[in-house]
Amino acid sequence: MAAACARTLCKVGWNISASAAARRPGTVSYLVGNVGAHGSRRAYGTGGTVVRPKLLSSLRGGGGRVLGCAFLLGGGLGLYHTVKFSFQQHLAEEETKVSGGGVKLTLYQYKTCPFCSKVRAFLDYHGLPYEIVEVNPVMRQEIKWSAYRKVPILMVDGELQLNDSSVIISCLKTYLINKEKSVSEVLRCYPELKFVNDSGKEVTEYSNKYWLMLSEDETLVVYPEKGMQKEEMKWRQWADDWLVHLISPNVYRTADEALASFDYIVREGKFGTYEGFFAKYVGAAAMFLISKRLKKRHNLQDDVRQDLYKAVNSWVAAIGKKRKFMGGEQPNLADLAVFGVLRVMEGLQAFDDMMENTKVKYWYRRMERASLNHEGRN
Repeated sequence: MAAACARTLCKVGWNISASAAARRPGTVSYLVGNVGAHGSRRAYGTGGTVVRPKLLSSLRGGGGRVLGCAFLLGGGLGLYHTVKFSFQQHLAEEETKVSGGGVKLTLYQYKTCPFCSKVRAFLDYHGLPYEIVEVNPVMRQEIKWSAYRKVPILMVDGELQLNDSSVIISCLKTYLINKEKSVSEVLRCYPELKFVNDSGKEVTEYSNKYWLMLSEDETLVVYPEKGMQKEEMKWRQWADDWLVHLISPNVYRTADEALASFDYIVREGKFGTYEGFFAKYVGAAAMFLISKRLKKRHNLQDDVRQDLYKAVNSWVAAIGKKRKFMGGEQPNLADLAVFGVLRVMEGLQAFDDMMENTKVKYWYRRMERASLNHEGRN
């Protein structure tokens, strides 16, 4: 529509300009006068008849060329903006194709779950658009269609289901680097394994979940320095096997902290009115007691804060003073995993204590900016 209008203006301007010299004085004024005769004369200006003679006289003095140039200028500007808009739209489409790979992502989650937070950190940092479906943690009706009953679950194009936070991240990262394979093809590199543990409970695990499935050349690009790949894998696993287990004992450390934590969970989660009330008070009491069992299971100190401080400081020490992130100038998958886990404590006493009593603050703020600005998009 805009391009058609611009072309029309240019054509009219060219015709007027080309024929202006052949017209007798007064021809253009006659043309404009006709407009005034059939319409309102005030169209020439708010001054009515005072302004009209000046305009007509200016048109008699070669005004045809002026009018033609005006049409040409208007048409040219219109065409310029049309081309500019089309080019910008093309760039936006190309950017979406590059960043999102042309796939539609839907994340089924609990907002306060550290594993779900890991996936969001990855998606946000890489600027991948995604939809969120908040799952009711009591009824879980939102995932009743899935045999896998945990979150996060990531649906790709509404058909392909990815389970387990580390598998989701490794699979998508591989796909973003190597576009020759589809997400479905990449997912086959992370086979599902089911077995019965020592307690008689069936457990689902995934092979290779901390590996990126890359060629030798691609691996050298992603991990240019020796040991970077092993370091990233080590700390990703550390976040899953150790850091995550420090969250609950710390956010439910005391009765007051447990109540504050569940107030946050109910506020941010998907609960009905009665479910929310029940979850806040009964859930807080239950998790306060469960946190004591978790402390024993994981051999934590009586003051579980000290274990949290020690873990976070060991992470900062592993990064060192010469690197902004474990990935160097940019976060790697270990940075995103640790950030995602720690982020679920924001707004709670445990988070404030951690920021005040450890050396993690500056790294954490850098990670916040990187995630917010989608710095991994390119």
